[in-house]
Amino acid sequence: MASQETRTTMSPAVRSSAADEPQRPTTRAWTTRLLVVGIVLSALNLRPAITSLGALLEEVRDGLGMSGSVAGLLTSVPPLCFAVFGVTAPRLARRFGPGAVVCAGMVAITAGLLIRPYAGGTAGFLAGSALALMGIAVSNVLMPVIVKRWFPDRVGSMTGLYSMALALGTAAAAAVTVPMTDALGGSWQTGLAVWAGLAAAAVLPWIAFVRRPGGAGKQEHARVEGTGASADAHARVEGAGGSADAHARVQAPTLRITRSRTAWALAVFFGLQATAAYITMGWMAQIFRDAGVAASTAGLLLAVTMVMGVPLAFVIPRVAARLPHQGPIVLALGACGLAGYAGLYFAPAGGAWAWALLLGVSNCAFPLALTMVGMRARSGAGVAQLSAFAQSTGYLISIPGPLLVGVLYQHSGGWGLPIALMAALMVPQMVVGVLAGRDRTVEDEAAR
Repeated sequence: MASQETRTTMSPAVRSSAADEPQRPTTRAWTTRLLVVGIVLSALNLRPAITSLGALLEEVRDGLGMSGSVAGLLTSVPPLCFAVFGVTAPRLARRFGPGAVVCAGMVAITAGLLIRPYAGGTAGFLAGSALALMGIAVSNVLMPVIVKRWFPDRVGSMTGLYSMALALGTAAAAAVTVPMTDALGGSWQTGLAVWAGLAAAAVLPWIAFVRRPGGAGKQEHARVEGTGASADAHARVEGAGGSADAHARVQAPTLRITRSRTAWALAVFFGLQATAAYITMGWMAQIFRDAGVAASTAGLLLAVTMVMGVPLAFVIPRVAARLPHQGPIVLALGACGLAGYAGLYFAPAGGAWAWALLLGVSNCAFPLALTMVGMRARSGAGVAQLSAFAQSTGYLISIPGPLLVGVLYQHSGGWGLPIALMAALMVPQMVVGVLAGRDRTVEDEAAR
């Protein structure tokens, strides 16, 4: 059963090379530990830029003079940036190495979070947000790639680890941004900028994986484009200095990913779950505040929704990796989402905590989608292409959702229509999720 977590095989060329190279267990252990720290710290920074804004959206709107429609545009910026910049991640990783690209991504997040509150005006705020989101976008795409390359026999558990860290960062930003802002003097600018400190800490572990003269970039290149050799074999290739011939041995041909029905199903599933997630992160606190819930409590309710992903983001990928078909999990998560939206529609304040819990469970479609990205391709190169395609296409699909919610909210004067839209989108999400969860690989479908 545990073998379901990996679908990779070691090529004869890599096995031969690995057998001839001296083992360096101490170096490998140190590198692996540092990589795990880097993955966790990076995952912690992949959502605070968004959920900290959701908690203070009303203050930001007042401070910058935004209308509801402009605020809806602001909540649509994350998926737009993820779609535009995420598609560049595999190419950047091939040129500079995935470690260097993630390191640069963390630097961009730090700079963007520092710049946007003090840029002055809506345009400057959007530009700073775009810079931070650009760093998040490339890191989003490369996390499954790094897990597949370095931990091919632990795809489910490592995906669960960084998904759990991602959910923890998301929840923490939602929960503490408002009280932290009050403690720091009540300025929303300070409350948003303080998260740059966490992003700066995430830069440090990745410095060791930045391309260096003498082959480090080639080593990373080999890992991101390899055919799925074991972690030990990759470490021994690394020990050889990452030569060009080693890279040639592990490079895989480019897939015609658009020929795969599973790739398209996974992209649409990713897009619809992202739509739900960004509507939730951008608007749920406002829904509760408009229902009469205090601002601090609304922030806590959003945090509860996000924190549900901490344990479930670790459990769901491990369970999913052991199942031949992930459809039942898709349906269970979708049912929780429908129940949560029904509660928001009929009694938003009365059962607020229950609706927050249900929507938190539903939002765990994100780690499930990431797990399926790792399972629906056999090789590291296939995962890189599938991750870029599914995430970029998915985020393009998700762009109109938060904006449309803002427009409907402003013109209808309430949350009835927006919540009905959210519930309606959950049905096709469940359908395509079942299709994406079938036991097959994009390599086989693209070959046909």
